[in-house]
Amino acid sequence: MNLAYIPSPSHGVLYLGPIPLRGYAICIIIGVFVAVWFGNKRWIARGGQSGTVADIAVWAVPFGLVGGRLYHVITDYELYFSEGRDWVDAFKVWEGGLGIWGAIALGALGAWIGARRRGIPMPAYADAVAPGIAFAQAIGRWGNWFNQELYGRETHVPWALHITSAEGGRVPGYYHPTFLYESLWCVGVGLLVIWADRRFKLGHGRAFALYVAAYCVGRGWIEYMRVDDAHHILGLRLNDWTALLVFLLAVAYIVVVGRKRPGREAVVEPELASGGPAGGTEAVAGGEENKPGNAEAVADGEKESGDAEETGEKTPQDEAKPAKKV
Repeated sequence: MNLAYIPSPSHGVLYLGPIPLRGYAICIIIGVFVAVWFGNKRWIARGGQSGTVADIAVWAVPFGLVGGRLYHVITDYELYFSEGRDWVDAFKVWEGGLGIWGAIALGALGAWIGARRRGIPMPAYADAVAPGIAFAQAIGRWGNWFNQELYGRETHVPWALHITSAEGGRVPGYYHPTFLYESLWCVGVGLLVIWADRRFKLGHGRAFALYVAAYCVGRGWIEYMRVDDAHHILGLRLNDWTALLVFLLAVAYIVVVGRKRPGREAVVEPELASGGPAGGTEAVAGGEENKPGNAEAVADGEKESGDAEETGEKTPQDEAKPAKKV
């Protein structure tokens, strides 16, 4: 008998009067807020405008939820469409079942639509929100704890997860808390991206690609520990193969883009750089001040103009002016 273990909640739903508050949904919502809040801070630090991340997230989040659910339903279709199952359950997102691969893929499509509408470069936006997404995943994984799902093999380590529910074929006992392992791994991935971004000035989507690659490494070994039903290909779970493929694509992206477009984007919001409605004259002034040699050029221009006035000579600017009609 374990003297120390992680207890499971007696139930995953709390009621605020007649309103059900599901732990899984609460974790997802908190994760989204953290991702948007932290992404906004990073976007501003890169020269963007406050609120842009939230505006694009309005597109990305719904697409991500739909994509995550679609991936789960397609890869585990027997849970909803086999004999004795109710296909309506496929729409019950609050009961758990979001595939991160589908969430990121379709969420990226939604973000691309939102970024395109704002004239924002998608790679720059992805780099800004990357660590926030990792932290959101870390929070969201605790939704699996509320639902007593996605645990690993049986174990007797002090941090074992005590499963008490017998619903859905569960066997009460002590198991590896793979939800906790992945949550901690995602925190580490977020911190890694922040450090690497500061150290190497990652841009053009490379910070996001690093997040994807690092997450895939952790997901690979964590997935291997899980005991829930899953499709297998050549002895490996489907999500292991997905993690391997996505990892290779992310690494290839980092290498190729790092050679072709090193460094970061100079401008992340064109409206701010051009003095449009979003940025005003302050953004333009700030951008001009940051350009090397601007001060010297202005000083030289003023000096030449003053010398010309003293000698009566015409400056190139005077010659370019149209002749005054008499």
